[in-house]
Amino acid sequence: MPELTLKQRGSIWVGEFRAMASPCELHVELGSRKRATQLAQIAFTEAMRIEAAFSRYRDDNTVHRINTGAGLPVRVGDEMARMLDFADMSYQLSNGLFDITSGVLRNAWQFDGSDRLPSAESVSSLLAHVGWGRVSWDNPLFTLPQGMQIDFGGIAKEYAVDRVVSLLREQCSAPFMVNFGGDLHAAGAPAATGFWAVGIEAVDQQTNAVETIQLHRGALCTSGDARRYLIKDGVRYGHVLDPTTGWPVVDAPSSVTVAGNTCTEAGILSTLALLKGDQAEHFLDEQGVTYWCQRS
Repeated sequence: MPELTLKQRGSIWVGEFRAMASPCELHVELGSRKRATQLAQIAFTEAMRIEAAFSRYRDDNTVHRINTGAGLPVRVGDEMARMLDFADMSYQLSNGLFDITSGVLRNAWQFDGSDRLPSAESVSSLLAHVGWGRVSWDNPLFTLPQGMQIDFGGIAKEYAVDRVVSLLREQCSAPFMVNFGGDLHAAGAPAATGFWAVGIEAVDQQTNAVETIQLHRGALCTSGDARRYLIKDGVRYGHVLDPTTGWPVVDAPSSVTVAGNTCTEAGILSTLALLKGDQAEHFLDEQGVTYWCQRS
């Protein structure tokens, strides 16, 4: 069972827990331990709720009902409908590169740093079960063809950050920052320093951070394959898969960090940049956003 802990660092209280397979933190500048505990509990409870609602590893949520629906329509609630709408919009805007039905490809790919590439046949067989264009979405009914799955792994964590930020803003005016596995959002800057110091991890892991950002408010999201890859015959295969081929995107950056107004916005842009491969920087320039891109 996940546990919430609280510690003090100077004028900042830090609530820590694990959710969505990631270390999660709330940093808040407050004098009261009791109040900091209350706010950390709000963050913890909401993160756990969203994980329960959108995890593909559970058998008691709507994702499970959809994935085991045997081709029959499943009625979904308002929150799931909004997530499906976002998935559809992202698929359309990316010309099919962002596809929440592509998670099934994980059955062929194990990005553990080894040299074990899947066979072309195994990838091809799974690719037959990928394709958002084959689903039927007519709110509130969602129909997934038999053999296909949906996976919100590329959306849920960023959504969770934004939800927690929204809830905390209703409860306090103190400066705080939510950080779920490196996807973070700051609401105001601490008086002690005037900013939150956020490091962008170096992909070569020779240094702790390639750059330290002084964040006052807003979101930062990072997508990358620094820790998830395969190497075969000197060729590095990153974990970002092209859903149209089933194989890793060619010439993708190792890491992309994007600044945005929300984590949902910054997260989808960083992911799409990786999917653009050698056009990542050009894509981000076209969006007019602030970003940091690392290539091996």
